[in-house]
Amino acid sequence: MSTSHELLWSIGELAERAGATVKTVRFYSDQGLLPEAARSSGGHRRYGSQALERLHLIRSLRALDLPLPEIRRVLDDEEAAGRVLEDALDSRLRGLGSELKALRWREAALHLVRDCPPAERAGRLRLLGALNTPPSTAPLARFWRAWLPPRMPRPATTAFLEAAVPQPPDEPHPTQVLAFARLHAMTTAPCPDGRQPQPDVHRVAGADGAVLLYAGLAEAFELAAPHLRRARDPHPGEALDAYVAAYASAFRSRDTHDFRRSLAARLSAEARLDQYWELAAVVLTRPGSSPHPTPGSADDWLRAALRLDNAGAA
Repeated sequence: MSTSHELLWSIGELAERAGATVKTVRFYSDQGLLPEAARSSGGHRRYGSQALERLHLIRSLRALDLPLPEIRRVLDDEEAAGRVLEDALDSRLRGLGSELKALRWREAALHLVRDCPPAERAGRLRLLGALNTPPSTAPLARFWRAWLPPRMPRPATTAFLEAAVPQPPDEPHPTQVLAFARLHAMTTAPCPDGRQPQPDVHRVAGADGAVLLYAGLAEAFELAAPHLRRARDPHPGEALDAYVAAYASAFRSRDTHDFRRSLAARLSAEARLDQYWELAAVVLTRPGSSPHPTPGSADDWLRAALRLDNAGAA
C-alpha cells in the first residue's frame, strides 16, 4: 500500500469528520458511490481524504433531494459534471413544481369542502374524488375531439384544443377548483341520447370547411377579446367581419346582407355549450379580476354584434 496509515481513516473516523453516521457512510460505500482506498489487515475499510470530499458532495446533492441515480451520473462523469448536475437540478425543479402544484390543489380542495354548507359537502366530495391532483385536461380534450368533425387535420385540432381547453392554474382558488371539477364532470358524463351532438356547420362544411371555419373564428375571437376585456358593448366592426368571413368560407358563400341574416338564424338554432364556457371562464379568472375572455364569451359578443348589424341593415 502506497498511502501511509496516517492518511487513511476507518469508516467511523470518516463518518465523524463528515458529521454523518456510520450507517450512512456504509450505505454510500455499498452503493459504489464512495470507493474505499484500501483495507486493513483485518479486512476493514479505509478511506482517504478524497472520500471525505466525495462524501460532502454526495450529502450536499442529497440535501437538494436529488435521487441516487442522478448523483451517480454527476460523480461518474467528471468532465461533464457541470452539465450533468445542471440537467439533474432542472429535472428536480420540474418535479418539485409538479409536487407543489398538487399540494396547492389539495389545499384549495380542502378549503372548498371545509367552508361549504354541510348539505353540499357530499356532492363536492364526489366531484373532487373524480379528479387527480393536479387535475388532468385529458377528459376535456377527449370531449372536444368527439365534438369536432372526423378526419380533421391534426394541426387544426391542436389549435382548437389549445383555445377550448382551460389549463388548471398553478395556485388555484377554491372556486377555480370547483369550476374545474364541474367541467370534468360535465365532459365525462354520457350524452343524454348516447351520442355527442354535432353542430350543423360540421355536417355542412365537412372536415376541410371546419378547418377554414376554426382558423377564421380564432382570428375573430382574438379581435373581439380586447372589447370583452374593456367590457365594451357588442358592435359591428373588424371582429364581426372576420367572424362572418369564417362562416362564409366554411359554407363556400359570400358575405352579403342575406348571408348575415341566414347566418344569425342558423346560429340561433345551434346547440349551445354555455355552461362549459361559464365554467372555463371561472377556471381562467382569479377571483376579483375581470372575466378572462373565452371562445364562448367571444362568440356570444359576436353573435350579439351580428344581430345589431342585421337590425341596422333592416
